[in-house]
Amino acid sequence: MTETRTIRVYLLDDHEVVRQGLTTLLDSHDDIAVVGQGGTTAQAREDIDRLRPDVCVLDARLPDGSGIEVCREVRAAYPDMLALILTSYDDDEALFSAIMAGAKGYVLKDIRGNDLVEAIRTVSGGGSLLDPLMTAKVMEKMRNPDGESPQMQALTPQEKRLLALIGEGLTNREIAGRMFLAEKTVKNYVSSILAKLGVQRRTQAALMAKELLRPRRGN
Repeated sequence: MTETRTIRVYLLDDHEVVRQGLTTLLDSHDDIAVVGQGGTTAQAREDIDRLRPDVCVLDARLPDGSGIEVCREVRAAYPDMLALILTSYDDDEALFSAIMAGAKGYVLKDIRGNDLVEAIRTVSGGGSLLDPLMTAKVMEKMRNPDGESPQMQALTPQEKRLLALIGEGLTNREIAGRMFLAEKTVKNYVSSILAKLGVQRRTQAALMAKELLRPRRGN
């Protein structure tokens, strides 16, 4: 009879009640053992270095830092160690950071107890809990760190400046004066911009300018 391997888990959460609840839940399963727990990133770094758990379940946001930071440091020191980010917040920026830090999963705190158990088993067995669509978003962000849309990437810097002026409602003559260009040159630029944006009318380009050039969160 093959002996079942015990998955050694470390818990990081700043709420003691949460840690105790998770410990009780996980220890009730024969194949999982909580070998340590902590409430701060400083304590977690020290404990994980000493205990070398198989899977770390890390709270994303803590008073003295982030479980994502701990994940990044732990994965750098011990590449075989696995991590799950546990959080109350569902946002793309946190997910992006978690994936970049090397986490194998990102789960919300409202996850059902048995689902968390299965998540730990999945990660321990070499699987991933990361949504392929969200992973694709991360890869796109790595290729395009400024977060520009494909339409904006197609425009030259000069065309982007000119598009912004179209968005302000300026005429070709006004744009020519503002950018010190011949009016015919502006007209040629406008035609190029419309073609690259895939629209036929200037008013459509003006509306797109307001959307495409809108400041993005985090920029």
